[in-house]
Amino acid sequence: MIRTTALAPHVSPLPSVFRSLFRAVSRAAVLLLVTCAGISAQETGTYDPEARLAELGITLPAAPEPVANYVNGVRTGNLIFLAGKGPRWPDGTELHGKLGADVSIQEGYAGARQTAINQLAVLKEMLGNLDRVVRIVKVLGMVNSAPDFVEQPAVINGFSDLMVDVFGERGRHARAAVGMASLPRGQAVEIELVVEVR
Repeated sequence: MIRTTALAPHVSPLPSVFRSLFRAVSRAAVLLLVTCAGISAQETGTYDPEARLAELGITLPAAPEPVANYVNGVRTGNLIFLAGKGPRWPDGTELHGKLGADVSIQEGYAGARQTAINQLAVLKEMLGNLDRVVRIVKVLGMVNSAPDFVEQPAVINGFSDLMVDVFGERGRHARAAVGMASLPRGQAVEIELVVEVR
């Protein structure tokens, strides 16, 4: 016959410690599952710009061809300098006109966003995968503007907002948004940028 002696609850605190630890871990696990449900790749901390594009419903077009004697982009060291692109859609249509005259800020914003998609197509062609982008460094946004139009930053936000949507903090950049008396072919915006890559 084996004799056992019941221990008083205060003799060993380990069982209560384990119970508290188990409850804390269980709460953390439930919170993690709830938080992660339906979250995008960007929000979970994984860096996958192309997955983010898919989440946004964006399919990159073929990179637009240069329209004159220049190339789409030049890489020197770990920097790529992209030539200016405009708001051209895959069906060949472009946004023409002057902001403050015959183009609204909302239309200009949409044109700047399409320009961002076109520039991402160029980057994709040059790099193979957009996860090689380290940082969007500098953006120059040119807006075809009526003389009294002063909302160029609101227009170029269409470009900048998409860069941040796709690349997260790596998409935040230095920027100039300036008005122009005219732009090639009468397009409403033209945007160039500098990108750090690996």
